[in-house]
Amino acid sequence: MKNNVQKTYSISTLILMFFLFSFTGWVWEVACHLVEDRMFINRGVLFGPWLPIYGAGGVMILVFLKRFFERPGLLFVMIMTVCGVIEYVTGWWLETFLHTRWWDYRDFVFQIQGRVCLIGLLVFGIGGLAFVYGIAPRLDKVIQKMNRHVRELVCILLIVLFVADFLYSMGNPNRGFGITTPV
Repeated sequence: MKNNVQKTYSISTLILMFFLFSFTGWVWEVACHLVEDRMFINRGVLFGPWLPIYGAGGVMILVFLKRFFERPGLLFVMIMTVCGVIEYVTGWWLETFLHTRWWDYRDFVFQIQGRVCLIGLLVFGIGGLAFVYGIAPRLDKVIQKMNRHVRELVCILLIVLFVADFLYSMGNPNRGFGITTPV
């Protein structure tokens, strides 16, 4: 654990982790709907294969919660808090400005206005611990083996694609069956 506490990730590593975890979140939600609805549903506001709420959560955990890495119990609670705030604020923003819900936990026990629920936060807490102590350090080793120029080019390309998708999606968000419900 001590190694992870002192670990500082480069900007390019954080950018690539953002995209890897955004993609992983997208795969997770698409897979859940494949099982639940027996059909492919492109989840999220954006059209690309990414859910930035997952990537933002992962990067925020690594950057802002580093001082708690030596205390896994407290880190677990802090991860749940950070992820809960991100999910609640994002849900509120989407509902307020795009007049649509992309997730709804109102049928769950221990939820707040359908935007966050305890079971989801527990999953994020466990996943966040796995991310901090196992996944992120291993990913960093792989990323650091990449040629620096290639790594930077990949970062720039992903950012350009993401920004284009974001700008398009703010005017034409991804909506429909299995994705959204009107507010």
